[in-house]
Amino acid sequence: MSTPTPAAHPSRPIVVCADDYGLAPGVSDAIAELIAAGRLSATSCMSLRPDWRHAAGALRALVAAAPADVGLHLTLTDHRPLGPAAGLARAGRLPPLAALLPRALARRLPPAAIAEEVRAQLAAFEVAWGGPPDHVDGHQHVHVLPGVREALVAELRRRYPAGRVWVRDCWEPPARCLRRGGGAAKALFIGALGFALHRQLRAAAIPANAGFSGLHDFSAARPFGPKMRRFLAAAGPRPLVHVHPGRVDAVLAGCDALTTPREAELAYLASDEFAADLAAAGLRPARFAACAAADRG
Repeated sequence: MSTPTPAAHPSRPIVVCADDYGLAPGVSDAIAELIAAGRLSATSCMSLRPDWRHAAGALRALVAAAPADVGLHLTLTDHRPLGPAAGLARAGRLPPLAALLPRALARRLPPAAIAEEVRAQLAAFEVAWGGPPDHVDGHQHVHVLPGVREALVAELRRRYPAGRVWVRDCWEPPARCLRRGGGAAKALFIGALGFALHRQLRAAAIPANAGFSGLHDFSAARPFGPKMRRFLAAAGPRPLVHVHPGRVDAVLAGCDALTTPREAELAYLASDEFAADLAAAGLRPARFAACAAADRG
């Protein structure tokens, strides 16, 4: 494989955000290593998972030396809720996405249960972290769904000063999705689901990224490098790419279906290839505030 030629023009900031911190020790440790190496500039944390309570302190110490945005990865699927989740969870477990999605699209999610779980996960984040999140997004992008997005925006406006917490915006102009090629169908679908949240965030003056990529099929048969080069192409004015690095351990194998592809992402993100791909795209990992400042400038 030929090494991409570094871009001659100055680099622009991009949020490189790893999802699922707190899911399992092998995931949390891998994300921490990448933050320390300067390969990630943000992570989103699953505050309903037992590992979050154990891993939050180590992350706090790390970002004091290697600054990164640390946010809540709102989770409404597959795991044990923090609250009763009446009408949403069964036998103490949140539904799979295949069950949650049609209920959301039919406007049949229980509003009280959603609002309570949003509050509970924010509170659990704050207790372990010692303060509010820098941002909020959704595990399997649930924060864009009808019935969830309204509850989230309302709680953020009630809970935090204006502009304190930014939210991941999953909408992209369709032409940009098509220009990137691979994974365009998934990007268009998530973007269509996310357009209403995109409008709500703007109406509520809640800060958000403008440019979103990282969607793919998690196929281990396809190298991750070419996928990332597409993700970095046609970046928006405040771009964000989300990734899922990790090491497979017993906890991860017992709680999540996404396993070995995480190790492929970890290997790539730690490699010289990723550094070269960023340079060739004229991008550098940065916190959201840097992206917003560059956009204003």
